[in-house]
Formats: sequence, C-alpha cells, structure tokens
Amino acid sequence: MAESKSALIAKTVQKHAGRAKEKFLQNLGKVDRTADEIFDEHLQNFTRQQSAANKLQKEFNNYIRCVRSVQTASKTLMDTLNEVYDSQWTGHDLLYVQAQNLDMLWQDFTHKLADQVLVPLNTYQSQFPEMRKKVDKRGRKLVDYDSQRHSFQSLQCNPKKRDELKVSKGKELLEEAKRTYEQLNSELHDELPALHDSRVLFLVTNLQTLFAAENVFHAESAKIFSELEAIVDKLANDSQRGSYTLKKITDLPSPKSPNANSSLIINTQPTPQNNISAADEESTVESGETSPTTQLNGNANSNSNSNDNSINNQSSPQSVQPAKRVEELYDIPTDVEYENGTNFSLGATTENLPPGVLYRVKATYKYNREDADELSFDVGEIIRVVEYDDPEEQQEEGWLMGVKEGTNEKGMFPANFTKPL
Repeated sequence: MAESKSALIAKTVQKHAGRAKEKFLQNLGKVDRTADEIFDEHLQNFTRQQSAANKLQKEFNNYIRCVRSVQTASKTLMDTLNEVYDSQWTGHDLLYVQAQNLDMLWQDFTHKLADQVLVPLNTYQSQFPEMRKKVDKRGRKLVDYDSQRHSFQSLQCNPKKRDELKVSKGKELLEEAKRTYEQLNSELHDELPALHDSRVLFLVTNLQTLFAAENVFHAESAKIFSELEAIVDKLANDSQRGSYTLKKITDLPSPKSPNANSSLIINTQPTPQNNISAADEESTVESGETSPTTQLNGNANSNSNSNDNSINNQSSPQSVQPAKRVEELYDIPTDVEYENGTNFSLGATTENLPPGVLYRVKATYKYNREDADELSFDVGEIIRVVEYDDPEEQQEEGWLMGVKEGTNEKGMFPANFTKPL
C-alpha cells in the first residue's frame, strides 16, 4: 500500500515536471504548440462573461444590503413619527395603518429581490468556476498531448538507434493523450458557446424580475406616501383654523378683586380727548350703556365720588359704541394697571384709529383663505380689526373681521396668526 502511494506521488511529480519542461520549451520557441483559434475566441468570450457575472453579483449583493438598511431606517422613522404624532391630531390612526402598510411593502420587496433575483443570479454565476476547472484541465491535457507528440517525433527521427518497443509505447501514449485532449476540447467547443449565448436569456429574465419588483414597490409606496401627505395636509388645515391652538390667556397676571384696601383701574380706551359731564354719564347708564373707560374704587365712599368721573370718547358723542358689548364680542386686548403702578401690557393700542376700527394687528404667519368670506395675508401685513356687519356671523371662537391696509380687502381671519399693535 505504501509502495503504491509512493509510486503515485512519483508519477504525479514526474507528470508536473514534464508539463513544466514542455511549457518552458514552447515559450522559448524550441517546440511548437497546438493552436486552436476558435477555442481561443470562445475562451475570451467566457472570460469576459465570467468577469461580468462576478461584478453583477457583487454589486447586486451590495444593493440588497443597502435596500435592507433603508428598510430598517424607514421602519425606525415611521415608528418615531407615530410616537411624536399626538393621538388627538387628525389622522393619527390612519398614520399608524399606513406605516404598517409601508413596512409590509418593504418586506415583500426585499423578499422578491433575494429569492427571485439574487438566487437565480447566484445559480448563473456558479457555472463559471466549474467551467473554468474544465478549461484548465483541457489546457493541461493539451500540454500532455504536445509533450507526447514531441517525444514520439524524437523517437522517429533517429533510425539507427530506433527502438521499436519504445516507438510502439510512445505511439500508444500519444494516442491516449490525443484522445483525452480531443474529448475535452470537443466538449468545450460546444459548452462554451452555449454558456455565452445563455447570458442574454438570463439577463432578460433576471432584469425583468428586478424591474417589475421595483415598479410594484415604488408604485405602491407612492400611494402610501400620497395618503400620508393627505393626512398632514388635513392636520395643517386644522392647525390654521386654530383647532389645536391653546387659548391665549390675556388676563394674567390676574389682578385681585377690588376691596376696601385696594383699587384697580382697567384701561380699555385711549386717553380721553373730550369730557362729558356727570349728568350725561347718568343718562348714559340709564339707557343701558357703559362708558368705554370705567374706574373701579373699592372704598366705601365710591358712590359719593362718582360725580368726579368722566366719560372718554374718541370722536363725537354720537359715535360712542357700547363698550361692554364690544368687549364681549371681540375680546379687545387691553393694558392692565395695578394700584402699585405696575402696567401689564397685552399689546393693543386703540389711539388715533380711523372710525369703526377697534384696533390693528400685524400678521405673524402667512394665511391663505379657504372660503370666499376669509382674508388672505402674508407675514408682516397690517390688518384693521372691525366689527362684524352682523354679530351673529361670529360663529367660531378665535376668528376676527378685518380690513387689510393698502388693499382694503375685507374678510374673516384667525386671530392666532396675528399679534395686536
């Protein structure tokens, strides 16, 4: 057994040495080599095809890794959006449903890429290593054939020292080497062109599957993102209407109720320009109207001092508006003054205004009207707040009637998009 193994090793070493010698002589031009131009062309095509398959497999593996990374990032993003999207906002449940649909779409897409595109590509690429082994074996058998051919030719070239036994043995070895080589060469002459031609059908099938999966994924994901966009648009519209805006508290810090030890002055109109006598004030009170400027005094002698109060009017006595009714309807921002002299400003100025104007505001946000009776404006534009033609039209809290300066456009607008001047 040991002798047989040693003999096999020795034979293998001898064969490798003989091939190396033959190649060396061929490279030096000492001996000729068998040429096959058709096979060489097939081999060049095979080499290019194998290189293209390896590159395609490498890049597609990288593409799938990137797709899976984007899938993970998409899921994380949608989970975060569901967390920060308040449950009372419009479309909260729809946002969750669309996020789940998007995740399922990603899973289906990556599954198709792996099973229907990558697996066939791996199968296609796996043919090349096996074919390369066969090509290399054919090359070795060609060297063996050339070597036996040259040995047999050497035996025939010296008739004086010709040994018929060696010639017969050399002929047998030559015929065996030729038969082995020609069998492999014939098979490769059929298999290499067939493999090269198969690249077209493979690419057509593989790319059709890839592009179809991409098309379905992007078309369905576009529908999902269209739904998500509609949800956010609805949220924006509701926000513009003030649906989620906290009501601004305009009476803080709250003054203490008037009592015997303190007094409070609330100024709702500008500094008086015309004075009306106490007798006129009494007649105004009897008719159910209150003066725009009211002075409250917590002292017990407030009734005796009432004759010292005066009514302030911005224009003529005929243009005096019912202050209490106006304040209830339009909630005019005012300044609050405390007994200790502290003045808490809420920003509304009512001095030097045209007739009919309650106060002026400046747009802090852009607003585009949604109805014909609303007012559109850009940031920084000035709007004059006026009374509604019909007070009953004021149906929604937080909306004002105004006239835009410069264009005299009139309409309703959300108060939280502006600040008083």
